Amino acid sequence: MNTWLRILAGIAVVLIFFVNEAGWVQEGSNAYRFIQQMELWAYDARLRLFMPHKLDPRVVILDIDEKSLNAEGRWPWSRNKLALMVKQLFEKYEVKVVGFDVAFAETDPSSGLASLEELAKNDLKDDARYVDTLKALHRSLDYDQLFADAITQKPVVLGFFLGGKTDKAGVLPAPIFDSKAFGTLMVLHPIATGYSGNIPLLQQAAPNAGHLYPQLDFDGVTRRVPVFMEYGGGYYEALSFAMTRVYLGNAPVKLNVIPPKVGNQALIPWVQVGDTRIPLDERMNALVPYRGPGTSNGGSYRYISATDVIRGTLPAEELKGKIIIVGTSAQGLLDLRSTPVQEDYPGVEVHANLISGFLDQTIMSRPAEVLAIHVITILLLGLPFAILLPRLSALTSTAAMAAVVVLLIAVNLYTWKSYHYVLNIAAPLMMLALLYLLNMAWGFFMETRSRRLISGLFGTYVPKELVAQMSKNPEEYSMRGEARDMTVLFSDVRDFTSISEGLPPQGLRDMMNAYLSEMTEVIQHTRGTIDKYIGDAIMAFWGAPLTDAGHAVHGLEAALTMQKKIRSLDAQFAKNGWPPLNIGVGLNCGEMTVGDMGSKFRRAYTVMGDAVNIASRLEGLTKEYGVGILVSEAMVNAAQGFVYREVDFVAVKGRSQGIPIYEPIGKVGEVGETTLAELDKFHKALEWYRKQRWNEAEEGMKTLRFANPESKLYKLYLKRIAEYRANSPGADWNGVWVWTTK
Repeated sequence: MNTWLRILAGIAVVLIFFVNEAGWVQEGSNAYRFIQQMELWAYDARLRLFMPHKLDPRVVILDIDEKSLNAEGRWPWSRNKLALMVKQLFEKYEVKVVGFDVAFAETDPSSGLASLEELAKNDLKDDARYVDTLKALHRSLDYDQLFADAITQKPVVLGFFLGGKTDKAGVLPAPIFDSKAFGTLMVLHPIATGYSGNIPLLQQAAPNAGHLYPQLDFDGVTRRVPVFMEYGGGYYEALSFAMTRVYLGNAPVKLNVIPPKVGNQALIPWVQVGDTRIPLDERMNALVPYRGPGTSNGGSYRYISATDVIRGTLPAEELKGKIIIVGTSAQGLLDLRSTPVQEDYPGVEVHANLISGFLDQTIMSRPAEVLAIHVITILLLGLPFAILLPRLSALTSTAAMAAVVVLLIAVNLYTWKSYHYVLNIAAPLMMLALLYLLNMAWGFFMETRSRRLISGLFGTYVPKELVAQMSKNPEEYSMRGEARDMTVLFSDVRDFTSISEGLPPQGLRDMMNAYLSEMTEVIQHTRGTIDKYIGDAIMAFWGAPLTDAGHAVHGLEAALTMQKKIRSLDAQFAKNGWPPLNIGVGLNCGEMTVGDMGSKFRRAYTVMGDAVNIASRLEGLTKEYGVGILVSEAMVNAAQGFVYREVDFVAVKGRSQGIPIYEPIGKVGEVGETTLAELDKFHKALEWYRKQRWNEAEEGMKTLRFANPESKLYKLYLKRIAEYRANSPGADWNGVWVWTTK
């Protein structure tokens, strides 16, 4: 169920990006703007990565810089000066084309011609000499006419402004084409509602003109320029496009109009000028192929001071065959734009970069199938990961995701570099990142939940350090029933009934809480699991829920420590007025069933099986033999490194076959020589006992009793020997003693 929920969540993420890439999201929505902003930043990063950072020698910025202003006067200059500049450019420097990144919307009154003509009409109209002189000087004083004469029949491209305001100044050139070029089809394009053109005299003289409108993306950055912009039903070309056409010999323009399959909205993927194909986006814009940061001190384009051209101080061969854009870098005149490569980028270089891109065929474009490519990319990447990530490990998921991300970026960069294609990369990367984070976060929270579940299931049974270890791989542990090789322990307080009768309820409660807390700490310290408390009795086991290869050793260590711990409580108990306690402990190991068992009303994590029953019987027999601990032969074989006393060969209640039972004395090397000698004597006497050599057995037991008169074990065997001497068990007796009590 958990896996399917993760798959459905992943598919939902894919569908969100599918809807966005299919163009079904409203453009003004926050989600659309966020994803598009990511795409714009990704576009900027790729643009900066592949910028050539080389000077284009074909395009030169004729700069109206501080040097030129100091030499020629403040701007705007009189147009006779501009006429001289144009004459110098074509006649002395033999440039190929000149474009002005400026519009001339007003006449030039700097010569005073208008005032002189006013005098000729009024105060000096009767002065024939004055009137004749003015007529002779009229043409030289008409600076607009001088400038118009300079640009007539020259490859000059004037600039003009189109914009969103309704103001109108000057006149516009003839549009390059009108809406009739599309017939009944519609195309997306920027629309102007106002303009600032050139005065009629100059516009009629100039063979070409181009608009200076900068297209801003919604983040205020200039990444594209409208190659064609519409005003009043006519379509006007950009300055850079017009200059490129002139540079190519006024080659004819051919629009590639792709009619729609549905509706009447056409697409113009490119426009062709002669043999040069210029890609356009869906709104007839061209992406600016920036070559590097803008600078007037050596960068992508060479800057020449305008005054050096006007005065002819620049060597003649410096500008031969060049494309000249007249712009400015002077303070107060500088047109700065925010671009992907620089926040304060000279506007004149935007035109220069476009001209370079048009000529070099490096304008970035989107393939005609771009929508299908984007949608298929989302589906081909998203759906497999949405389905597979919930089934993969964290390491495999990370490796697979990293490999696909690297491949996606590599393919995207390859298409950019080799084919000049702009394909969306932010959307698929964001989708993959969200799918990865979704599954990692889901896995983290589910793991945390599993850890809490493990803690809830086992926290009351298992030591905290084991719960922490289990929570690292919670899927490996459960409470379902299973068969395991384990060790189980039963302990009980001797004469608890009489003890409880001698204490008030509160005192009994406090005493048992203190006792059980100490014993529980011992058990959990040896990696044991508390099964249950049964009044004064404790049931515990080793080997579940956490597998423990040394379960027998750990269980036996707990039993021995419990016997020592109970004696360390004597002083505290006496201080509280409580009697000293004695406990019996029974241990057995073997295969048993462990898991969550019980009824629909109450369940518990416990162990069951024959091995469990034997441990319970052994605990009951400790009081019969007067020993603190009894273990089975299976424990002796499993827990090596301990000294044992073989106590008897018995058939416990409920079993017909006899089993050897042992009392663990301590670890090898920690048991004293006196105790070891006593054990040897007992084992010898036990051997005589089983061989029915009653006299030798009795003598051995009496010797042991004399040395340890309080031992209940020796008394028990002396009593048995007396009974068997009087009533022989028979020649086929195998030494087993049958207990009929628990």
